[in-house]
Amino acid sequence: MMTQEQCTHRNNVQSSEKPQVYKVGIYGWRKRCLYFFVLLLMILILINLALTIWILKVMNFTIDGMGNLRITEKGLKLEGASEFLQPLYAKEIHSKPGRPLFLQSSRNISVNIVNSNNQLLTQLVTGSNGFKARGKMFEVKSTSGKLLFSADEQEVVVGAERLRVMGAEGAVFSKSVETPHVRAEPFKELRLESPTRSLVMEAPKGIQILAEAGDIQAICRNELRLESKDGEISLDARRIRLMRLPEGKASTSSSSSGNRQTVYEVCVCPNGRLFLSQAGIGSTCQISNNVCL
Repeated sequence: MMTQEQCTHRNNVQSSEKPQVYKVGIYGWRKRCLYFFVLLLMILILINLALTIWILKVMNFTIDGMGNLRITEKGLKLEGASEFLQPLYAKEIHSKPGRPLFLQSSRNISVNIVNSNNQLLTQLVTGSNGFKARGKMFEVKSTSGKLLFSADEQEVVVGAERLRVMGAEGAVFSKSVETPHVRAEPFKELRLESPTRSLVMEAPKGIQILAEAGDIQAICRNELRLESKDGEISLDARRIRLMRLPEGKASTSSSSSGNRQTVYEVCVCPNGRLFLSQAGIGSTCQISNNVCL
């Protein structure tokens, strides 16, 4: 057993020693590196915040949209020029009230209408080569709804009151032309011409050619034919002149008027040919019918 003096001595020895202290934390170069990284992180956060504010300012971000794009109750609203790099799908595109709608492309602008099977029904293409429209029918109407022009596979209809052809060569038709009335402009002449083929005008009830303030000329190279199957052909004028008719020559035995005869009669051959014959006391057509041969 330990005596009282030994216990007292041991306690004195332990009390004379200093207590040990354990340090908790980061010290030295580790602490400096930590402060450096914290400072770098704060700088990056400030730069990121400044860039975000700058982007919001440049792109004009607002509660309603960004830039020229605004989101409204009726849809999207674009102000100013806008460029779309990908296809645009929209139900309706219109401009501001009183402002035009301008579409611009460096190549062409195409508008396609397809069905549920993605088959092309109607196409409208405008480009550097021209303007093309594809569809079953094409119509142009006035503001009042009157049909001005329409075209389909069967016919082309011009609903305007007047069709004006400004070309110097006029209008060229490869097939027949059906019209109830052909009229020239006031103080202008009307000319129907077929340079290399024949010109035929037909009507079931008749053809009327009227020139109230001018002349009518019918010129051809080979044959001019006026035909009426069920009716008659009337030449109603104060003076009718038949130019360059051939003259029939009578036989010497039957000629009694001599060379001073200046009066002629118009004779008709069985084939319809007209010729002149010197007039006599009686008809001289029978003795001058050598022209009919």
